Amino acid sequence: MRILLIISTLVIISLDINGQTRTIHGQIVDEDLQYIPMVSICNIDTVEIAKANIDGQFKFELPLGTKKLLLSFVGMEWTTIELKDGCDTIDVIMMNEWIYDFISLKSADRKRLKRFKKLPELHKLAYEKGIFTTLTPCYDRVFEEYNSKKRNRKNRKTSS
Repeated sequence: MRILLIISTLVIISLDINGQTRTIHGQIVDEDLQYIPMVSICNIDTVEIAKANIDGQFKFELPLGTKKLLLSFVGMEWTTIELKDGCDTIDVIMMNEWIYDFISLKSADRKRLKRFKKLPELHKLAYEKGIFTTLTPCYDRVFEEYNSKKRNRKNRKTSS
C-alpha cells in the first residue's frame, strides 16, 4: 500500500513539473534594423517551436527546461541564443549571411566577428528607436567560427 502511494505521488509530481511553461515574446530584426518575417524558432534539436509573424514578432509557450533556441531564416546566419533565468522578452538581431569569395576562412571569420561585436550597439540603437522593448539582451549569444582549425578552441561568448 505504501509503495502504491509513493508511486502515485511521484507520478503526480512529475506530471506537474513537465507541464510547466513560460511565455516568451519579442521581435527579430536584421543588421539594418528591418523586421524579418516568418523566422523559424526551434529548440536545440531543430524542432520548430514557433514562427515569427510577418512583422518579425512572436509569442509562444516554452517548456521551463529549454535554455537554448535556434533561429533560422533564408539569407541569414543561424542564430543560437542561450536564455537567462527570468528572460521572457527576446529581442534579436540576426546577421546577414554573406558569401566570402576568394578569401580564407580565417579572414571571413575576422570580418564576421567585427560585425558580431557591433550587435550590442545595434541592440541599444534599436531600443532608442523604439523597435526593441529591452535596452540590453537577456540572453547569451556565441560567435561560431567558420575556421575549422579553431572550432576546437573555446568559442567567443557575448551578451549581444
